[in-house]
Amino acid sequence: MSNTVAQPSLQASASTSNLSTNLSSDSRKKSHGTIKAEAHSFNYVFKTFIAGGTAGCAAKTLVAPLDRVKILFQSSNPHFEKYSGTYLGVFRAGKEIFHTSGIRGLFQGHMATLLRIFPYAAIKFVAYEQIRNLLARSGRSTPRTEFVAGSLAGLSSVLCTYPLDLIRVRMAYEMPKNGKVPGFLDTLKVVYQEKIPSTSFFRLPVTNLYTGFGLTVIGVIPYAGASFWTHSMMQRLFRERFPNALVTKDRKVQQETGEKVRLKAWAQLICGGVAGAFAQTVSYPIEVTRRHFQVRGAVNPENNRTTVKEVITKIYQSKGVGGFFVGLSIGYLKVTPLVAVSFYAYERMKWLLNIH
Repeated sequence: MSNTVAQPSLQASASTSNLSTNLSSDSRKKSHGTIKAEAHSFNYVFKTFIAGGTAGCAAKTLVAPLDRVKILFQSSNPHFEKYSGTYLGVFRAGKEIFHTSGIRGLFQGHMATLLRIFPYAAIKFVAYEQIRNLLARSGRSTPRTEFVAGSLAGLSSVLCTYPLDLIRVRMAYEMPKNGKVPGFLDTLKVVYQEKIPSTSFFRLPVTNLYTGFGLTVIGVIPYAGASFWTHSMMQRLFRERFPNALVTKDRKVQQETGEKVRLKAWAQLICGGVAGAFAQTVSYPIEVTRRHFQVRGAVNPENNRTTVKEVITKIYQSKGVGGFFVGLSIGYLKVTPLVAVSFYAYERMKWLLNIH
């Protein structure tokens, strides 16, 4: 009699267990579907735009002085050639700029940088999230997906903000004249009015603002792709191999919703730093060539006929292969914390704005 009663009880228990499992599975599926649907909503895109732009501005402000010195080195500014190629060169150059123009000199062109970097970073992160979601299969992205999404995101942001980058570089390259530094509008006017010959029959002055754009496109694809890919791989490594790097209180949330566990601050900074260093190494020769090409109007206003091939030849003949890596040490000093802070700030902004 007791066995007869126990059997239905066990069956009921199993049935309840299966029902609970199915409900849990359904809730996870619904959660995944909801997250994926929200990723394409206006609210998600807007918050991603704000998070990305804020992260970019925070990171750029941190490394602005190094950025100024790096541009002077990359473009072979005659006044700062003596500091190039030495371990302490960046600090000596920064010291001279400080004595000549004060703290303002170290941040010369920074307003142009912020005007450019907010939309640049915002568009980059928005494009990355949207493209990755479109390319991802079964809700999971692959290394190839990360690289392609990162490359296309970088290309999208550069296309929209390149003129601002060109003006920033020209402002950083110029030295003070009569105690005054060139302003944004003054530099824009000079670049716009430069007479740059073209092989095409018809050329508009506005195309001056896209000088060196082709080189930028070639450089941004490996840089952005490698940056997002490496960052994703590093995050995955920390989540799988280093449990101490995870925010413990988020584990239960992950089990219930399928969301990724957040990394602790130090782990997130390491992921971004490694991503920045790797991406910088891959794309640096193209960046050096582009800088030389961008400032050709400032170097020789009367003759802007220098081609990309001639720029590459000139760099190689004057400094050899090492000429394409001039300022790379500064690049590491700048890009490693830049990308680390950028990704860290972006992830924290997403958390604050409640987007995943």
